Order: sequence, then C-alpha cells, then structure tokens
Amino acid sequence: MTQRRTVRSRLERLAREIVKFGAVGAIGFVVNFIVFNICVHGIGLAVVRSGVIATAVAIATNYVGNRYWTYRDTDRNRRSRELSLFLLFSGIGLVIENGILALSHYGLGLTTPLADNIAKNVIGLGIGTVFRFWSYRTWVFGKLPARDAVETAESFLADARPQRVDAGQ
Repeated sequence: MTQRRTVRSRLERLAREIVKFGAVGAIGFVVNFIVFNICVHGIGLAVVRSGVIATAVAIATNYVGNRYWTYRDTDRNRRSRELSLFLLFSGIGLVIENGILALSHYGLGLTTPLADNIAKNVIGLGIGTVFRFWSYRTWVFGKLPARDAVETAESFLADARPQRVDAGQ
C-alpha cells in the first residue's frame, strides 16, 4: 500500500509541477506573442529577428516565474549553475522555436502574419516547450528537495521491515 501511495504522491507532485510550468508558460506565451507582433508589425523588424527578441524577453519572464514559483522548493545553493543551464536550454529552445519560423517563412515561403504566428507561436513554441520542460526539470532545477528523498527512504524502510510471524500459526 505504501508503494501505491508513493507513486500516487509522485504523480500528484508531477501534475502540480506541470500545471505551474504551464501557467508560467502561458504568461511567457502572451509576452512572446505581443513582443513578436510589436516588433514585426509595429517596428517593422525582420520576422526571425523579432522572434529572437520576443523569445529572449519571454525567457527572462519565464525564469522569474519558474525559479520563484514552479521550482521554488528546489536547491538554491548553486544559483549561477542553475542560471547558466537555464540559459543554455532556453537558448536551444529559442533555436527550435525560431528555426521553425525561419523554415516556414524563408524556406516554405509562408509569409503571412497568420503563417508566421502559427509557425512561431504554435508549432515552434509547442515543440520548444516540451524540450524546455524536460530539460528544466532534469538538468536545471533538478530534483525537489530532501523531503522527497526522506519520503522515498521512509517508504523503502517500511516495506523492508521484516514482518512478525506469530508462533501460534
């Protein structure tokens, strides 16, 4: 029964993490979308340049949200390592997101505002988000704090204790 409880507890934590990551991502999406469209249609910058600028602004927004809300309980002792890895994996996500935009706009010739927004903010951002979620939770913010290890150890010890057998049986 304790193993089932442990699995359920882990799944519940993962679900909460996904919801928080999604909420931060939704704010980042709005920032990304607005900045991208202002740069392209308001300022007149090239689409990929606008995409990179928008993604960079969203990355900064998302770092604050993920560090101080989604992953606030993780180890904060190695902040410079965390930030370096966050920027590395966010940069890879930026290349994924804007690479799809460049392929669509310049490679396939889909140059309408709708096509640019779908390529960048739906397809590119969708694939980039899956990559970012995996990399952030695996490499950047790491495992949740020691309480997970304590729960796992307690569960293991409870399951490993020998069961008493009554002499009368």
